[in-house]
Parts: sequence; structure tokens; C-alpha cells
Amino acid sequence: MIVALRDARPEDATRIADIFLASRAAFLPYARSPHPEASVRAWVRDILLQHETVTVALTADEPVGFLAMHHVEQTTWISQLYLDPPFVGQGIGSRLLAHALAGASPPIRLYTFQRNAAAHRFYERNGFSPIQCTDGAANEERCPDVLDELEIQADIAAPTCRHRQFAKRYNERNVRHEPARLPS
Repeated sequence: MIVALRDARPEDATRIADIFLASRAAFLPYARSPHPEASVRAWVRDILLQHETVTVALTADEPVGFLAMHHVEQTTWISQLYLDPPFVGQGIGSRLLAHALAGASPPIRLYTFQRNAAAHRFYERNGFSPIQCTDGAANEERCPDVLDELEIQADIAAPTCRHRQFAKRYNERNVRHEPARLPS
């Protein structure tokens, strides 16, 4: 299967929302959204695509997954990584994450739900470590979550995580991915 990555476009909003909703229904049934589907679709279109860097994974020119990230102060946040359920387990999530990490500035953080064991395994394989667990009071779903972090030092001889391959690539390239911004 050929998978291409590109920056999300406004016309991807419907498909990104479809992926988000289908993936959450399949893999996160315990973390029900407090928002109706129409509000989620508007959030994807008006907030996510307008204010975050969103990369889509495509097969046959159709989005099958996406990753969203943003920066707050000195931290890169991965806020969303979802795949259409039939495409899980085929390396697409790993490609999206590697693409994001190649252009991100450390430290890199993300939240996962504590019950999402598959996500914990995925991020741990990719060098993330839990740094805090919460009771979920601060998230919309009110589900206990975990804050994970990947931090890379400039010297690959002493990365602060187990993700040495990323550290090497980061040091070799030392560039930031600056995707095209959507017009306001």
C-alpha cells in the first residue's frame, strides 16, 4: 500500500472529521465526546484546521489518518493522532508520528487516556515516557489520562529518551517543518 503525507487542506475537513469520529467510536468507547457530531465537524473545520499544523496520510488520494500539533511556549504538543479503523496496524500512524517528530522542537508532549493501552504501547515504542497521570477532571471526557513526553537533547550521545533514531535524525537535520498556513 502506498501512503503519502501532506499538509491538510480545507477540503479535507469532512474526511478528517469522519476519521476522528470513526476512530473514537471504535477504540475509545469509554471516552464519549460531550459534543454532538455537528459540533465536532465544525471544530475540525473552524478550529483544528485553522489553528494547528495538521498532516494527513493518504492512500489512493483519500485521507486515512491525520496528526495535529501546535506549540505553546517552548513545548510542541501532539493534540490528535487518529486513523480510520481499517488502516490501524499498517504503519501509517508511525509514519505520521515520524514526520511530525522530524519537524518538531523538543520537548514534545501529548495526552492519552489511561485505558488506551494500545496508544501507550505505540508511544512508548516511539520513545515517549509518562510524566504525569491525572484523574481526567481537566479533560472534556472526564476520563483519567496520562501526560507523555519525548525530550531530545542536542547531543545524541545523551538523549533524554530511548528514541535514539529520532535523536540522530533530529541532530542531522536540525530543521523545522514549517507547513503552509491556511488563510484566515
